[in-house]
Amino acid sequence: MEGLDTLTRSLAQRTPEQLAALLTRHAAPLSLRPAATGLRDLATALWSYETLHHLVLHLDHPRLQVLATTARISQDRARQDAPVPAAPSSGADYQSLMAHRLSFARLASEPVPPDATYTVLGATSGPARTTAEAALRSLCDDGIAALTEDGHIVVPPRTAQLLAAAPLGPFAAAPPRPTPHPARPGTLTALHDESAAAAATLATTAERLLAALATQPAALRKTGGLTVRETKRLAKTAGATEPHTRLLLDLALAANLIALTRTPSGITALPTAAYDDWLTRTPGERLAPLLTAWSSLWGLPTHTPYGETPTALVRGHDRHAPALRHALLAALATVPLGTGAPLPPLPDASQPAGDTTAPTPLRELLDAARWHRPLAFDAQPQIEDRAAHTLHEAAYLGLIAHGTLTPLGDALLADPRHLEAALHDLLPTPLDHAHFQADLTAVVPGRPTVTLTDLLAATADRESEGHAVTWRFTPASVRRALDGGRRPADLLDALTEASADGHLPQPLTYLIEDTARAHGRMRVVPAACCLRSDDETLIAELAAHRALRHLGLRTIAPTVLVSNRPPADTLEALRAAGYAPALESDTGATEVERLPTHRTHAPVPTRNPDATLALARRLLGAPDPAAAGYPQP
Repeated sequence: MEGLDTLTRSLAQRTPEQLAALLTRHAAPLSLRPAATGLRDLATALWSYETLHHLVLHLDHPRLQVLATTARISQDRARQDAPVPAAPSSGADYQSLMAHRLSFARLASEPVPPDATYTVLGATSGPARTTAEAALRSLCDDGIAALTEDGHIVVPPRTAQLLAAAPLGPFAAAPPRPTPHPARPGTLTALHDESAAAAATLATTAERLLAALATQPAALRKTGGLTVRETKRLAKTAGATEPHTRLLLDLALAANLIALTRTPSGITALPTAAYDDWLTRTPGERLAPLLTAWSSLWGLPTHTPYGETPTALVRGHDRHAPALRHALLAALATVPLGTGAPLPPLPDASQPAGDTTAPTPLRELLDAARWHRPLAFDAQPQIEDRAAHTLHEAAYLGLIAHGTLTPLGDALLADPRHLEAALHDLLPTPLDHAHFQADLTAVVPGRPTVTLTDLLAATADRESEGHAVTWRFTPASVRRALDGGRRPADLLDALTEASADGHLPQPLTYLIEDTARAHGRMRVVPAACCLRSDDETLIAELAAHRALRHLGLRTIAPTVLVSNRPPADTLEALRAAGYAPALESDTGATEVERLPTHRTHAPVPTRNPDATLALARRLLGAPDPAAAGYPQP
């Protein structure tokens, strides 16, 4: 096919870095197809109907117009050379109908001069021509179109069928601006402060939520999704609403901070090894992967269609959601500070629908946003409800405030890879000291470091949170630290080192010393299982048996032994020593033993950040500097 040959030649003219950028932009749809082993395979994958169906969702109005118009002109020219065969008669079989529908004349395409496309669009000069030319260059950069050697445009052959129903309307070179509203109080400082407050709350809530999962994994329903009971538990622990809890859980799952693991009792959600690394990072570095995951998440976790049960940790199926988010943020980026509309109210399913034609700030915003991603809006169900929930999610994440985009939202819209710099400006450096007071409280006037948080969380109870975080010491909290293996002297030294003035108040010192003095006066003996027998001689024989020393058998009564090994290990050792024990249940009845079943989980392979560039070099046949031993730039 001439089009694929042209695209293959175009890909071959790119540098490895340019081709790697293309592979990164289209990673999601290309991952659904077999891995390309050559440039021809990559060209075929890019122009497949499945990939194209995904890529056109992320085209703005000018690019979509240029692509659709070129496709129509291309097929009109192809039909002149190969007329469409006559339609089958009524009652024709399925094969005849499909042969007509997929006939060569309907799928064939011809190269189109760019001027022909510009003429049909009415973009022959001025800003419209400049915009159309830029749109064509962008389509070629993304591999959705290609230029022949004589400068004509070739597009995927099924583009016309894919975009036939899209109501694109007249060509618009510039995006419309949302209708300005009466000036609302707001300054750049207020915009920054509101975004910083949202980011700080988000960081704390995410930390609590993941810590709750690390302490007690959450159970999922057999049909998929988190149970309502677990959602309520996690929401209470994290101090968030249930919709926001579902949002953070889905973002953590997309960011690989948690994973779904199958256990004998069912499927559970618990943190991954990446969570341990996440804990060591600064607050800004923690939030960056969550916000990046939100921009590409296939679903709106806070939006539940009518008749469905709200749940979290299910595979998203709303492929229009990322495009909808981008369009709304791009439209809000054009709103000057002080002229933005307030957040739209969330729809209430229990209330009757009002006038769906009257202009509202949300509908005006949707009209402006449609230019940025037309196919995310056209003929989409519940578009206003989904847009309202998207805006509320963005506000909760600190991306919008006062009806416009915050600096954090600007960074996400421009390039999610640069979020850490924007978050560093929003979130101050964590504090490594606290102010200990005589009322047995410790106050951190800001966000504490991970080390300080771990120390205070181990020895005190978090009491309040806001611009300052307060912990309260109690006998129970100090005993918890001693139970965790901390020695009283080491605990006093650690708290003194964390004190802002280098001293601890006398009441706190007395509390720790008094609690330590009473700690351990009563002992609980650990025992994995017990052995009992009415034969006291047999009990004495087992306690003295040299082959059973590793069980740590101890006599606590003439007819009872305790073992420090679990029942299964104890049974195995006894049988290996020539005895014939039986397993007894809690009720005293003899249990029937069955062979256990074991499962294992394959480790998730670590993603090499240079893998895409290495693949691009292989496809282009370029040498790999790392493999050849060349110095790296």
